[in-house]
Amino acid sequence: MSKPSSFSLRGRKALVAIKDERDGSIVRRQFDRLGIEMASWEPSAAPVAADVILIDDDYLPLAAADARVFSEDCAVIVLLGTETPSRLKLVLDLDPSSFLVKPLRSAGIYAALVMAFERLERTSELKQQIVKMDARLRSRRVVLTAVLQVMQTHALAEPAAFALIRRTAMQQRKTIEQVAAELVAQGYLPRAIG
Repeated sequence: MSKPSSFSLRGRKALVAIKDERDGSIVRRQFDRLGIEMASWEPSAAPVAADVILIDDDYLPLAAADARVFSEDCAVIVLLGTETPSRLKLVLDLDPSSFLVKPLRSAGIYAALVMAFERLERTSELKQQIVKMDARLRSRRVVLTAVLQVMQTHALAEPAAFALIRRTAMQQRKTIEQVAAELVAQGYLPRAIG
């Protein structure tokens, strides 16, 4: 299933933690226009499944990692009213996807939402790339170990040892990493080719 576009907001779910009723009514009105389903945050509430959370900077101490009511894959928009270093530190600790300045106006809410969803998507893609690169790095170590093992076992130079592993992988229709892992685990080249 493909991810929805960052520009398409209809059907998204939002958790809203806003103290000021005027700001809350502006957000509610804009969310209704955009087709976003909104739930209000309650201090004693259980975690809520939401696509985005709008959190007033007055609630930031309550948004600490141990008290969060939203998941890691939720876009976070902070409503800033104070620009003190201590308040901004709390905002940065929350790792927001976007922000709005209080007092709120209807202008800017859509842009903040689009930017938040786009940043969340890009961050997610980067995290996936890092996971893949870590896996490749770990597998490269296994390949290196296997090449060294073949070099010692068959008295081959490094290029010839790697070529032997590659040839075996091609004949078995496996990746070089899979054959190398089997070699390291078993201590010999699976169905070794001379």
